[in-house]
Amino acid sequence: MLSKQKKQQADNLYLLLGALFIAALIVCNLIANKFVSVDLGFKVFIISAGVLPYPVTFLITDILSEIYGRQKTNKVVISGFAASVFVLGILWLGNQFNAIPDSPVDDTTYGAVFKNSWRVIFASMVAYLSAQLVDVRLFHFWKNLTKGKHLWLRNNGSTVLSQLLDTTLVVGVLFIGVKPSNELVALIIDGWMFKAMCALLDTPIFYVLTKLTQNYFGLKPNEEITD
Repeated sequence: MLSKQKKQQADNLYLLLGALFIAALIVCNLIANKFVSVDLGFKVFIISAGVLPYPVTFLITDILSEIYGRQKTNKVVISGFAASVFVLGILWLGNQFNAIPDSPVDDTTYGAVFKNSWRVIFASMVAYLSAQLVDVRLFHFWKNLTKGKHLWLRNNGSTVLSQLLDTTLVVGVLFIGVKPSNELVALIIDGWMFKAMCALLDTPIFYVLTKLTQNYFGLKPNEEITD
């Protein structure tokens, strides 16, 4: 049982992680129209710029799942979905008014950047909600199956599989009927491999942050902070 002070700190940490999660998600949507090449020496990945901050969202949901449990993690996931809908509405609203002559961003520039945003955010929301909920479910499936052991397994097992679903849905909604099937497959493979690699690389970060949080709040392995 946490003291009143520790419970307040736990609530503050939950809000901070939730805020970082939503910020990373919104940034993903806003920069998703730009495609970049990332040369890691052994392979050049062709990915949306929105993929770059996206692994952070899965790291945060894994930390939330481990510390706060499935129900509170799903609340953050749903909040991120609601925030994406809100941003979509604001982008639409900004396009309903003509830019003034001296505006640093004219209508043409605004349209070039955000003309595809409705489709990008819709694709992202469909993929995001599906993949994140699957990620949380798989995380707790592995956690229950291993009785709280093998932290690396639930961190990577849940993320790698859910990222495949996420990447396939995003590329599919965005480019089916726009790009040929061979390009679709190549984009899915590159996006998924890059995300999966990030998931493997963030495992030590997940271990360290989870262990520090558990030690600070006096949690036993497999114990969660409850209301």
